[in-house]
Amino acid sequence: MKITAQEEYGLRILLRIGRHHQREGISIPAISEAEGLSAAYVAKLTRILRISGYINSTPGYKGGYVLAQPASQININQVMKVLGGALYSKKFCEDYTGALKLCTNSIDCSIRSLWQMIQLTVDQLLDKVSLQDLISPEEESSLLLESILQQQTL
Repeated sequence: MKITAQEEYGLRILLRIGRHHQREGISIPAISEAEGLSAAYVAKLTRILRISGYINSTPGYKGGYVLAQPASQININQVMKVLGGALYSKKFCEDYTGALKLCTNSIDCSIRSLWQMIQLTVDQLLDKVSLQDLISPEEESSLLLESILQQQTL
C-alpha cells in the first residue's frame, strides 16, 4: 500500500494554505513555487479541495486560497479519502478478480479480512488527527502524533 502523489501533494497544499495567515489567501503560483509543483497540478488539487469544502478561493488580483473552516475541524482521514480514496473498499474485490469475472476467493477470503483490519486501524488513527495537529512545527506535531498513537494502542 502506498500513499499516492495526489494524496501527498494535496495534503501538503492544504497545510500550506492552513499555515498562510494573510486574509486574501495564498495564490496558485505561490503554492506552486513553495511546494515545487507545476501550477497546473496545484490548480487540479486546489479544485478537489475546494469542491470538497476544505478551502475557499478569494477573488481579485491578490486573491488566493484560504481554509473554509478552522484547521481544528478538518479531519485528515476525510481529506485523504477525498484526495485518493480508502486503502481498502468493498469494491476492491471486484477490481482484482484476476482473469475471471469473480474472484476465486470471494466466499472465503482471509486476505480480505487483513485489508479490512488495516483499513479500520488506519481510519481509527487518522480520525483523531486534524489539520491543526499538522500545522505545528514537525517536532511538536511528531510528539502530538506519537501521543495519539499511544492512546490508540492502549
